Amino acid sequence: MLEADLDRRDADRREVAPPELVGIGVGPGDPELVTAKAVRILREADVVLVPVMALDEEGRAESVVQAYTGKAERVVFALNDRGGVTEKRAAAWDGAAERVVRAFEEGARRVVFATIGDPNVYSTFTYLAQTVRERMPAVAVRTVPGITAMQDLAARSGTVLVEGSESLELVPLAKGTDGLDAALETGNTVVAYKFGSVAPAVVEALKDAGRLEDAVYGARLGLEGEEIRPAHELTGPVPYLSTLIIPGRRTSRGGKL
Repeated sequence: MLEADLDRRDADRREVAPPELVGIGVGPGDPELVTAKAVRILREADVVLVPVMALDEEGRAESVVQAYTGKAERVVFALNDRGGVTEKRAAAWDGAAERVVRAFEEGARRVVFATIGDPNVYSTFTYLAQTVRERMPAVAVRTVPGITAMQDLAARSGTVLVEGSESLELVPLAKGTDGLDAALETGNTVVAYKFGSVAPAVVEALKDAGRLEDAVYGARLGLEGEEIRPAHELTGPVPYLSTLIIPGRRTSRGGKL
């Protein structure tokens, strides 16, 4: 087959392929922790959207994206809103979805939404994708995984997340400490996300469970002002996007095999 025919066939295939909405995980904040695949897709995308709390404020995902492409466009998400599906949150999801739909209507074939961490772990991309699917069912939705905060904190602090037969429980604490005590009682590894508003109560729970001394805290990983320290040193408020690792109880080498 002639080279020109191959080029034409490839072009025809691209024309019939459905438009894509791609959620890309860009890690906790360090641009060096973005995968090669994520970088390629960011650069190839027609539109790159990043969530921010306000249009005049740079977002964490945006700061990472800018290390690889200058075409990041801000969309406002109610990232700091609490209380379930609030009116502000719903309006933000709808507004972001409208921007995605408009991009496809204007001819974009691939729209990327960059999110910190991983797009399938407590990510704003979930709600955006659901809304876009409802409005444009023909759009293909896929994700590119990213390094999570717990992985980065484990690496930076020298903490083993799980070994042998241990399990790992990830507990979001934005709504309070319910469920934390039961998780701690298992003796396995527990990771707490979004516990900034209840940090003192979390420290007390760890102390009561006899698991405070091994726990490690981290915030703003890979960014200016990064904090990594033993959890027993926490004495006051911590940022909302903080991570806590409480490693499993281990008494001997290979004891959990």
